[in-house]
Amino acid sequence: MVKIIMHGCNGHMGQVISELVEKDADVEIVAGIDIADNGKNSYPVFTNMEDCHVEADAIIDFSSAKAVDALLDYSAKREIPVVVCTTGLSEEQLAHLEETSQKVAVLKSANMSLGINTLLKIVQSAAKVLAEAGFDMEIVERHHKLKLDAPSGTALALADSLNEAMDNRYHYVYDRSQRREQRDDMEIGISAVRGGTIVGDHEVIFAGPDEVIEFKHTAYSKAVFGKGAVEAAKFLAGKPAGRYDMSDVITK
Repeated sequence: MVKIIMHGCNGHMGQVISELVEKDADVEIVAGIDIADNGKNSYPVFTNMEDCHVEADAIIDFSSAKAVDALLDYSAKREIPVVVCTTGLSEEQLAHLEETSQKVAVLKSANMSLGINTLLKIVQSAAKVLAEAGFDMEIVERHHKLKLDAPSGTALALADSLNEAMDNRYHYVYDRSQRREQRDDMEIGISAVRGGTIVGDHEVIFAGPDEVIEFKHTAYSKAVFGKGAVEAAKFLAGKPAGRYDMSDVITK
């Protein structure tokens, strides 16, 4: 049984993960940490992180960027591996995360979905065959209208995966509206769509002479990210200090 501390337990994703864990016989949330305790959780909730002395195998973090630094220090001090799912971290915070990983196991990925992380590996294999054969590579991502960043971090991770397969020879193009020229063979186009309540949709297109191959992932709810976070916590429990990501989880 893997024992978890849920950091940001009363947020939307914290509650999603709480529900997932209740149905999983291999994992248990033994404590939660949040700025307020609304009394609706089946586990104790601490509004002050330093008051939480509960024994645990891993921490899952779905909170806010401003809370991550204190969490990393807490994780290192108590030597509890941590899965950092919070996005929007600054360069300084990412450096702090790397520094913390020298003391305790830390896992962070651009996207926690098991499906997306499998897709990252699949498109790498496809690129080595198709891009080498002259196929053009394009990425289209779609998200809800409230999402602030474009392109998404996942779209960039997909582009990086394609580029890595091709020895980083390609450059990225985000907007062709001001260009009046033929597409460069060495570019990866990335297009962003924002509208409605789309949770997340990513499509990788390989367009060649007279044929097109498409790889697509659609998230229908945020539960897919919660499921990935739980699997990551199971994987991270007991691991030595170091920096991990979801590629380690799906190839364990």
